[in-house]
Amino acid sequence: MVAPAPSVTPATLPTSCGSDVVIQYVDKPRPDTGVTNAKLGIWLFLASEVMLFGALFSTYIVIRSGMPADLWHSFNHNADGSTLLSIPMATLNTVFLITSSITMVMAWAELMRKDFSRHRLYLGATVLLGCCFLVVKYFEYGAKFEHHLYPSTNNFLAIYFTMTGLHVIHVIGGLLVNAYFLFPGAKMWMTEPDRFTGRIEVSGLYWHFVDLVWIFLFPVLYLM
Repeated sequence: MVAPAPSVTPATLPTSCGSDVVIQYVDKPRPDTGVTNAKLGIWLFLASEVMLFGALFSTYIVIRSGMPADLWHSFNHNADGSTLLSIPMATLNTVFLITSSITMVMAWAELMRKDFSRHRLYLGATVLLGCCFLVVKYFEYGAKFEHHLYPSTNNFLAIYFTMTGLHVIHVIGGLLVNAYFLFPGAKMWMTEPDRFTGRIEVSGLYWHFVDLVWIFLFPVLYLM
């Protein structure tokens, strides 16, 4: 005897032909995976992102391990022996991103408690902290360009600008999504609160991944 399928709350989208297309498992988990379509999609996307950044980290390891230590030291240090990168700026950005992960979790937790106003407070803090990260990165990049340090200068700077630049693009993408849910996308809470909560959870998973990448970039590029 076949067990009945679990009940779901499907989403109905109107089409140009006048008929309706029913999308299942929007705010209820799929019976085969145990997660919603959105969460399954973000995990698959993050898997591809792991491969992307994994390839870059692997390239960094190969280049550095095949280069004499004194030559590499000359690439990422100034003539007086000081490090080429600003550790204080990177530390400040690390604080910004770690704190933003906490506020992102709190934004989702407040939705689970049905407190939309506090959710917007925490989500707004997440967006603000992400913007602070970009501001610090702007000044950090600006200082390099003022001293004529570009990706073409040496292998280390090529790796630095490639990996941190790609990370900045991901931060901007996460900020755009969170800003959308903070302002125009917030209307979904009034009509589909469960679906909106799921969207914030998915956005949070992406944001945590962005933060995790920085946790690896910081020691690898700035401290080692």
